[in-house]
Amino acid sequence: MTGSKKISRFGLLASLALALGAFVASPAHSAEEPGGDKPSRNTDLVLKGDAVCTSCHDETEAYPVLSIGKTRHGVVADARTPTCTGCHGESKAHLDKPKGVRVAPKPDIVFGKRTATPVEQQNETCIACHKGGKHIHWAGSTHQAHDVACASCHQLHVAHDPVRDKLTQSEVCFACHKEQRAEISRPSRHPVKEGKVACSDCHNAHGGAGPMLMVRDSVNETCYTCHMEKRGPFVWNHQPVTEDCSICHNPHGTTADHLLKARAPFLCQQCHEPTGHRGGIPSVTGLSSFSTSGRGATLARSCMNCHTQIHGSNNPADGAAGRIFQH
Repeated sequence: MTGSKKISRFGLLASLALALGAFVASPAHSAEEPGGDKPSRNTDLVLKGDAVCTSCHDETEAYPVLSIGKTRHGVVADARTPTCTGCHGESKAHLDKPKGVRVAPKPDIVFGKRTATPVEQQNETCIACHKGGKHIHWAGSTHQAHDVACASCHQLHVAHDPVRDKLTQSEVCFACHKEQRAEISRPSRHPVKEGKVACSDCHNAHGGAGPMLMVRDSVNETCYTCHMEKRGPFVWNHQPVTEDCSICHNPHGTTADHLLKARAPFLCQQCHEPTGHRGGIPSVTGLSSFSTSGRGATLARSCMNCHTQIHGSNNPADGAAGRIFQH
């Protein structure tokens, strides 16, 4: 009798040990698989509910999804952060590969330039969260009207989004804007290549109330954010200056000094008829080789030899047309 009790106790202890071992090794109660290398299929790594994705996708892939944790979309403490399925859809066919299919179907929403997901559907996913502020004018903007996808410019699953960095942003924009790529390499230009000025300093790619996706309501107001000394008001205002800076300047780059579209006097003569000027302009009108002041109109700064304050002047003596915009 005693011997049988010992045997039964031994069997009970063995059963308990086996049950406890199975419980500890169970994926539902362990942060690691039995090998200790990979997280459990039921453990969220970055985003809420991402275990259904991270059980297959990890940092070893060509496009690592786990790097989302290094971005603002992966801040666990922020309740606004989306989930994988919040952006890519429920994707049931992708998660549960149908029988007889070697490669699982793509998620319901795939982001990028060359995907089967329509651009409008891609952008609606982003717009669902990114509303107001800088995105308030997206509807009807140039990029929206031309079916530009958010993912064409932005990269989400990377710690460094090139379009948000001043040094690399221009390359993203130049992928479409080829003319501006050429202009920014001309002798007179803004320091875009050096990273001191970025496209987004002047343009809001998500749309704007002013022309050409300006960050302010007009071209001039945008220029005045840096060139405050040209704002005025002046006693004598130069009409094209108050109307639109781009009448005379090409902000992306030119071969003439000071971002001018053409060098003086040829730029000035697009509005000012040369024969009505005091004195002749050499090599242009065929008249005297020097103006009445004795300084050649095609030498040095040309018209600006005399009209030094071409953006506007406060000189009370500027009443006479011949002296306007001088010191």
